[in-house]
Amino acid sequence: MVKSSTKQDWDTYWAGKERAEEIYSNEDRIARNLDVVGIPAGSMVLEIGAGTGRDSLPVAETGASVYQLDYSFESLRLIRQVSGEGNIYPVGGDTFRLPFRNNTFDVVFHQGLLEHFRKDEADLMLREQLRVLKSGGLLLIDVPQRYHPYTIVKHILISFGTWFAGWERSFSYPELKKLMMHHGLQPLHAYGEWMVPSLPYRIIREIGKKIQIGLPLQPPGLPFLKTIRSRLRRIFLRTSIPLYTGISIGIVARKN
Repeated sequence: MVKSSTKQDWDTYWAGKERAEEIYSNEDRIARNLDVVGIPAGSMVLEIGAGTGRDSLPVAETGASVYQLDYSFESLRLIRQVSGEGNIYPVGGDTFRLPFRNNTFDVVFHQGLLEHFRKDEADLMLREQLRVLKSGGLLLIDVPQRYHPYTIVKHILISFGTWFAGWERSFSYPELKKLMMHHGLQPLHAYGEWMVPSLPYRIIREIGKKIQIGLPLQPPGLPFLKTIRSRLRRIFLRTSIPLYTGISIGIVARKN
């Protein structure tokens, strides 16, 4: 039987999370990389497969009107915990049939979505995203980077049927760039991100959960060492190295 990532997988995953704060955040990753390209003030922004919705919060702080779409009711429950009031609008919907008119949004983005679909479905999904994106608008796609230990762990768990998302693939940077250009997009900015905290700590933390030992999201450590690591990380993130060594890669591209 062909493995897949289903709505039930995600409802089960999100139902096991009482609070959004229990889940690792990407912090300002999306907003930071959109800022490199620059988005107009007051932009209409759509996040697809929003999960907890926290990726959108820094984008909304720029004054953009942000619509957060997910098909899991459990995800929408978490989104409402963090969205508050104002310019953030949670929406239940299907990524293959977006409930918006043509040319609605200045920016469309998704993190942790495309990898859960095989090629034919991914192409259909991207065409639907381009339908609601304005001419000259920006599409940001953020996916797992293939050449990382995380990929090995993931495929082992998938083979045993214990991967939380059911099924998932990974991308190389050239592959993601080629896919976006195939859909008529003009790549403007590419980035890679390393896993923080590290994969070994996250594995230890998950094992701890199984035996009823709770560990914090972030490992304890000496403040000055954390400061040094943070500074070095910011320096190297400006290079191409994370595109080939990071856990995730992303490209911001323009719709021609």
